[in-house]
Amino acid sequence: MIFSVFQGQNYARLTRRKGLTAMAILICLAILPAGARAQNNSQPPANPNQQEAPPEAGGPQNDVGPYVIPKKKDEPPPPAPEKPKKIDNMPDYSIKVDVPLVTLDVLVTTKDGQTIPGLKQDNFKIFEDGQEQKISAFNQTQAPITAVLLVEYAATNLQYMYDALNASYTFANGLRKDDWVAVVAYDMKPKILVDFTQDKRAVMGALNMLRIPGFRERNLFDAVFDTIDRIDRIEGKKYIILVSSGADTFSKLTYDQILKKVKSTRDTTIYAVSVGWQWREYLDAHGMAGGMREVGWLQNDNQLNTFAKLTGGRAYFPRFEGELPEIFQQVSADIRNQYTIAYHPTNAKLDGTYRKLKVELQAPDGGPLKVHDQKGKDVKTIVYAREGYTAKHTVD
Repeated sequence: MIFSVFQGQNYARLTRRKGLTAMAILICLAILPAGARAQNNSQPPANPNQQEAPPEAGGPQNDVGPYVIPKKKDEPPPPAPEKPKKIDNMPDYSIKVDVPLVTLDVLVTTKDGQTIPGLKQDNFKIFEDGQEQKISAFNQTQAPITAVLLVEYAATNLQYMYDALNASYTFANGLRKDDWVAVVAYDMKPKILVDFTQDKRAVMGALNMLRIPGFRERNLFDAVFDTIDRIDRIEGKKYIILVSSGADTFSKLTYDQILKKVKSTRDTTIYAVSVGWQWREYLDAHGMAGGMREVGWLQNDNQLNTFAKLTGGRAYFPRFEGELPEIFQQVSADIRNQYTIAYHPTNAKLDGTYRKLKVELQAPDGGPLKVHDQKGKDVKTIVYAREGYTAKHTVD
């Protein structure tokens, strides 16, 4: 790359020198006396009373010189394409059928959060607006992830900032070499610290930049909207790892507007990890929590839960630092051990309406699916899948 840059500079200097040389020759010809130019001309002097013929229009007529204009050859025009023969009883129009395809990622776990592998296509039933759908494709994925680590880092208090950094470093430590991750921090507005990369050191370096926050505002809604808007342009399955208190202080968007945006995305799942629980415990233990503050905390938790639930993800609320490694191990297991189900909806209209989805498990005989642990006891299962999607045309 360095060689090509310098090579381009040498070429530019050489071109400028040639241009100056040509200009100097033209100036010399212009200032030569008329007699000197006449001595170099072997033709007889022209009659002063004779008028010169006007030049022909159309520019240069030769095929030499600095701008070569090739002569047009007198060749016969190519034959016209044959008109396709009309088939009897065939109408003179074509039909284009746009069949929508809905792809759904489903996670099945036990009550304790353990993933359940080995399920088959016949174990799943998909309902859209209450009507059962026919599954057309099914597989269990364990592929590299494409994720945005969206971190709240505002000038609130040291406990919030410490929790946010600790959770982010824990997530980064669990990345694999084939994973693609971007890091975005937000306070008043989101800021991309590193774009999608497979270099874990670049991710760590981006987190090392989070030392001195700029603003106290925590504009969660604006940050989530901006992140979804960016990664929706990327094909395939994507994830947002949201490390946040769940609070929103100064966003331009309302709660209803961000919910509409979250519902509109099909291929993005949000996993939320709450921060600031130790600060809550401290205020509560010293009698400084108060009714309004506790109501605000509940609202923040509900917002994180809603973002995760609508997109088929999960929300975590660690109370102690030691819970973080296990939480992100669960997140990694969830992301890498999901069932991908696709179907063509019976309602094929792309009218912008919101379609509610429901996923149920069934046994091969059509009855309820029963899962047993090593001791033979029944285990309660939990199905995680997005609650719906917006039927609309996709724009490339």
